[in-house]
Amino acid sequence: MRFRGVHHVELNVPNYERNIPFYDRMFGWLGFSSFETLGIEYVSAYYFAFPHSYIGIQPAKTEEPLNFDQWATGINHVALHAKNRKEIDRFYKEFLLKESVKIIDPPEEYSIYAPGYYAVFFFDPSGIKWELAHFPLIPSPWAIYRWYKLLSQERNKHPEWKRHPFFEGMRKLPRR
Repeated sequence: MRFRGVHHVELNVPNYERNIPFYDRMFGWLGFSSFETLGIEYVSAYYFAFPHSYIGIQPAKTEEPLNFDQWATGINHVALHAKNRKEIDRFYKEFLLKESVKIIDPPEEYSIYAPGYYAVFFFDPSGIKWELAHFPLIPSPWAIYRWYKLLSQERNKHPEWKRHPFFEGMRKLPRR
């Protein structure tokens, strides 16, 4: 069983030199560390909060920002893990609003995603959609109730589902 998750993701951004200070401030505010490739083989700034899991920012060939379309081929958004709801609220007030970042959705609970799921969605200067999200390891009984109730309402719309949507949505993957 794998437990480390994604090793790294690299994003190509326009106006690299102009936009890197934004990423430095954003990732720095969130407590990430950074290193750069120094132009060895390619140019990239990497940000990491835990060893062996990086986000690389590299210069794109073109200078046009991404024209976000959540249904187009390619990346939809990047979600970063927050320690708790307070961190999301502080990030929103102390970073996103002060930096005049384009907010897609302000901090709120998305009970249908998971019990206690809380997030903020925003665009970076390159047009990439980001999310800062938190969901508790041990959600409150009230959060579990809201989640279960919302998914039960969805189940009522689908008579073909035999079980609760949590179980209905689970998929079996082929193994070795």
